[in-house]
Amino acid sequence: MKILMVCLGNICRSPIAHGLLQHKSEQRGLHWEIDSAGTSNFHEGELPNPKSIAVMRRNGIDITYQHSRPVTRKDLEHYDLLYVMDSNNYQEVSAMATSEEELAKVKLILNEVSPGMNRLVPDPYGQSEEQYQQVYTLLDEATDKIIERLGKEGEVASSEWHEQNKLFRNFGNRIGFILRVQYAPNYSERT
Repeated sequence: MKILMVCLGNICRSPIAHGLLQHKSEQRGLHWEIDSAGTSNFHEGELPNPKSIAVMRRNGIDITYQHSRPVTRKDLEHYDLLYVMDSNNYQEVSAMATSEEELAKVKLILNEVSPGMNRLVPDPYGQSEEQYQQVYTLLDEATDKIIERLGKEGEVASSEWHEQNKLFRNFGNRIGFILRVQYAPNYSERT
C-alpha cells in the first residue's frame, strides 16, 4: 500500500498524519510506503513546523526525517491513495487527476472517521500548541481507521504473498531435486 498525506504547506497537518500512519503501519508489520506533500511549495525542503514536531514527540513519534515538498502529477500515478486535509487540498489535488481512477484515489482523511461528512482538519499554522494537539487527536483517530480498514486487506495480501512464495519455494526445491537426480550421473561422470 502506498499512501500520500497532503495539506497546504506540508509542515503542519500532513507531517502529523504521515508520522502517525508510518508509526502505526510499522507497529503492525505492514510494508507500506507513506509520504506527505503540500499543494504549495511555500516551505519546500523545510522540516515540519516545530509545534508539529513537539506534539508528535510528546506522543513518542519522531518526524524530523520529513521535509516539505509539493505534490506532483506523478504522485497521482504512484500512490494508491492520497489523503487530503481540507476541501481546498481536495480541489487542487483532484485538478491534477487525468482519469476517474486517479480522481478516485483522492480522499478527505476525516471521511475515514465520519464517512460522507466531508469534515476538514483545521490548519493550525500560526496557532497555539493546543490547536496542534487537536489536529493530532483528529489524525490519530483517522489513521487508526485507515489501519483498521486497509491493514486487514494488507495482511490478507501479505499472507497470500507469503503463501504463494512458500509454494514457489517448494516447487523450486522439487525442480532442483529432480534436476540434481537427473543430472547427477552426468556430473559424476565428468569428475
